[in-house]
Amino acid sequence: MTLDQLRVFIAVAEHLHVTRAAQALNMTQSAASASIAALESRCDVKLFNRVGRRIELTRSGALFLVEARAVVARAEQAQVVLAEISGLQRGQLTLHASQTIANYWLPRHLHRFRQHYPRIGLKLMIGNTAQVTDAVLAGSADLGFVEGEVDDPLLVRLAVPGDRLVLVVGAGHPAAQRPVIAVGELSELEWVLRERGSGTRQVFEAALRGYGLDPERLRVALEMPSNEAVRSAVEAGAGATVISHLVATLGLQAGTLVRCELGFPERAFFAIRHRDRGRGKAEEALLDLVRAERRAPGP
Repeated sequence: MTLDQLRVFIAVAEHLHVTRAAQALNMTQSAASASIAALESRCDVKLFNRVGRRIELTRSGALFLVEARAVVARAEQAQVVLAEISGLQRGQLTLHASQTIANYWLPRHLHRFRQHYPRIGLKLMIGNTAQVTDAVLAGSADLGFVEGEVDDPLLVRLAVPGDRLVLVVGAGHPAAQRPVIAVGELSELEWVLRERGSGTRQVFEAALRGYGLDPERLRVALEMPSNEAVRSAVEAGAGATVISHLVATLGLQAGTLVRCELGFPERAFFAIRHRDRGRGKAEEALLDLVRAERRAPGP
């Protein structure tokens, strides 16, 4: 039984005339007759009685007509849904992002996306880079956004405009009086850092190695699980840190944080997706929107 056979049956039942039904469906009378015959033969049920030169529905045919209309209506609704999904008029996008990105960078992009595609549902979960990577691998995230390095053959990594790391201390810290910190002095400071596995920590440690300094030589006083906890501890005088300029901005503007120059380069963020899972149109639209936005001038 096919949808085309059901459509022919419905048309014949409504017209009670095979030729007129065939004309309405833009098909030949013989093709319409063959479709009805195939349906009756397959189900071993007589759907029409031939009464003289006219036809009428049997009782079985009348019962079947109700179901046939319901099936065709559902199929047509399914086509509408597919068309809406294809046209970004319906859908759901589940995102996982690391803390800096989720709290300070991604929201403005999601707002712009919703302005363009208000009928696409968005769900955002927050974790560190390792947790985001696991979510994409497991399929619980359509798309991930991370700061740190991701090295997995099952993942595709796409660079998007990011931010810059800055070294900051509290306003009362001794280093606040020295706007420039030499690389050799880094191991003399006490540090407040994000946990291992976070993108900020990974990028900072990679930069230290680039300067020829072993990250293990740092005197880490506190490890914190969030950017806000790190910033609060540094503002309270617990030590120095390197965090995203996006995270530090409020403290710098309020004067509770002081920036020390160390010359970190701009860093890209990365969108990650599973290599073997197809990328939907909603994902493509979000990535196009993110990559098209002009990067704000670096600090």
